[in-house]
Amino acid sequence: MTESTDAQRRAWRSLMTAVVVLEGALDRQSQRDGGMPHAYYQVLVVLYETPGRRLTMSELAARLRYSLSRLAHAVTSMERSGWVRRSRSTEDRRVQFVELTDAGIRSVRTVSPVQASEVRAKAFSLLSGEQVLQLEAIAAAIVAGLDGGPVTRAAARPAAAPEPTSL
Repeated sequence: MTESTDAQRRAWRSLMTAVVVLEGALDRQSQRDGGMPHAYYQVLVVLYETPGRRLTMSELAARLRYSLSRLAHAVTSMERSGWVRRSRSTEDRRVQFVELTDAGIRSVRTVSPVQASEVRAKAFSLLSGEQVLQLEAIAAAIVAGLDGGPVTRAAARPAAAPEPTSL
């Protein structure tokens, strides 16, 4: 086992601080503009960007990298607010679907433009174009490694994907 270097420790602390500070800013913004925590907004965005705006609980949890219990708690609260609705599969009663409602669609459309502006102002405006590409490659490599996939140059620089609603 190799020891961490001072540079690795500084990089790790910087990354963790950046994630916490940015997540806090985005949470305050989604609370202010949408009346919801940023975690709920992320659920809505995944559904919004999905054809049919409906996923099984398991698929939604996997895409968000949430536990099923964490997602179930969020969905219960989001149902009360009218942003999503749950239904059971007609083929397999054990399978639950989560579907975005019209109110959820309106919330995504309200929060997204301001969220995109926040991300640009608080993150991307501080980086050069080269740094943005490096950030993309670094984040993709970390995610690929954590997801158990091979960390290759291809994984570190994924093919262009559609721009997320929140940016």
